[in-house]
Amino acid sequence: MRRQVADRSAGPAPEGAAAPARSASGPPAMCRVRVAAEVLTRPVRRRGKELEDAIFAATLDQLTSGGFARLTMEGVAAAARTGKAALYRRWASKVELVVDALDSTLPRPNGVPDLGSTRDELLQLIEVFAGAMNSREGSALQALMGELDHEQAQLFKDFIVQRVVEPTTGTILTILRRGAERGEVRPAAVAPMVADVAPAMLLYQVKICGREHTPPDYAVRLVDDVLMPMIST
Repeated sequence: MRRQVADRSAGPAPEGAAAPARSASGPPAMCRVRVAAEVLTRPVRRRGKELEDAIFAATLDQLTSGGFARLTMEGVAAAARTGKAALYRRWASKVELVVDALDSTLPRPNGVPDLGSTRDELLQLIEVFAGAMNSREGSALQALMGELDHEQAQLFKDFIVQRVVEPTTGTILTILRRGAERGEVRPAAVAPMVADVAPAMLLYQVKICGREHTPPDYAVRLVDDVLMPMIST
């Protein structure tokens, strides 16, 4: 009686048989994706201003994309590829972090030199202001003001007034005084209410009209169509 031999398909391959094919490109695709993700999220050793700049950039990006309510210290740390402890060593809360990020990155609307022309000086200043509102920092500022409760809104409003509006109107008054000395500006036009017009118009475009970006020629039209007729002798 012949004994039947069971088929052992899981056993070793016969001598000379081809070995199972392996990818010539190395590990499987899913492993490569996982490794890449780990590399991209791995903390990077940075210090001083380099680390601070990365944290501020991550803060503004998170603020613009998700708003203040969804911004977290953990999310900023992950986006900046640093540890959460690095943030808490510098800022006790996300409010302090956002204020410092905006303060550090927004242009300072002052120091317009004497160009010998009131129009040119106003145009230079307003182009800086409009450029700031059209920037990532301006977008973050708009996202911030659109969703805060009253207490936080007041805090950030105070920051905007002190950091942006008051320096801008102060610089406009300086420009108007120089223009009055040159005989280009009516002395009566050297007034705080006149200086308020430009920032008020720019904030109106953003806050009331809901425009994320001012038109490219807006600064020129604001100076030539509104300010110069208002102040000229």
